[in-house]
Amino acid sequence: MFHILDREMQWRRENGRPEGFGSLRAHRPILAVGAEDPLEDQKMLADYFHGTDGLGGIHATHPHLSAPTAYEHLFTPTLGSAGIEPAADCTGPNDHAFTSSKLPAHKEILRALRDNEPDSVTLVAVGPLTNLALAAAEDPETFLRVKEVVVMGGAINQPGNVTPMGEFNAYADAVAAARIFALTSPNPHTTVPITKSDRLPPYPEKLSRQLTLRLFPLDITLRHNLSKGQFRKAITPLLEGGSPLAEWVDAFMGHTFKTLERLHPGHVGDDAQLSLHDPVCVWYAITSEDPKWVYAANSPEDIRIDSLGQWTRGMCVVDRRNRHRIEGDEESSSDHGLWLSGRAGNRIWRMDGSPAEENFGDVIIQRLFN
Repeated sequence: MFHILDREMQWRRENGRPEGFGSLRAHRPILAVGAEDPLEDQKMLADYFHGTDGLGGIHATHPHLSAPTAYEHLFTPTLGSAGIEPAADCTGPNDHAFTSSKLPAHKEILRALRDNEPDSVTLVAVGPLTNLALAAAEDPETFLRVKEVVVMGGAINQPGNVTPMGEFNAYADAVAAARIFALTSPNPHTTVPITKSDRLPPYPEKLSRQLTLRLFPLDITLRHNLSKGQFRKAITPLLEGGSPLAEWVDAFMGHTFKTLERLHPGHVGDDAQLSLHDPVCVWYAITSEDPKWVYAANSPEDIRIDSLGQWTRGMCVVDRRNRHRIEGDEESSSDHGLWLSGRAGNRIWRMDGSPAEENFGDVIIQRLFN
């Protein structure tokens, strides 16, 4: 991606267009390599939808769009007295649009949280929560310096997208998701998942504060779409003009729309609709002060992730019973799982409305290509 953005900016300069990407040029993002596997579950890939490279296989079909040099060495840890070089000493060549870290991703997360003031860093998670769970397990108090964690994952009143109950990100590492969700509870031990191993330690009995987590489940992300016709109308003049970014995006989007038509009834031709799951979360992080962002009426909600079910792994479980809440320290023998207790359960802010549900596809196109 960064290679393509470099080419795009060069193309824009050569054609008298505004270079764009001012934030990227002013603040090079730090890249770190994440965990190879989920905490306990078998690794799950989405190559049936996204291709083996995550981009519809374009490294094979469009090799001229791939970066000419390998970048792996930029992220290889250098052994020393501390085992790994500090991230501050690990930067890529000056012509790269990013800074490479030799720290694993979860340690880079903790470094960023330590180096910045509390409540000044927002974490946006658009994949399984493995790296966040590793960071939270290693240093819970540093992790809780985060302003909020924005999560794309789960499904509440919608079916899942990889199983009838499971959304991919929650399903792919259900233990990690359950552990992060538990940090929103006044008593995390009431919802932290039962695990098959002791790879991660339990959270301390007392923590300084609760995690603020904004959840973007399929219920809201499925309402933010880009149609094939909408995309084709926007991309065609850019392709004709020779935009490297347009060529790259068109290559993997073409594969995506074909996959939609193959897997999902009703997605035919220009009417095929691609749900913009991850972009909605990033857009929220950029525009969170907009009052048109809406939470579900009963937020914060006690939403828990099933990490053990044979058929329900990754399911977002909520209590739909019509029962009185139990406040204070009172306990009830009928409250199995502590679903009714005011001192137990998670506290998840579920997002349910945005400033531009009807035209989010246009918003994204405008952001990307202008």
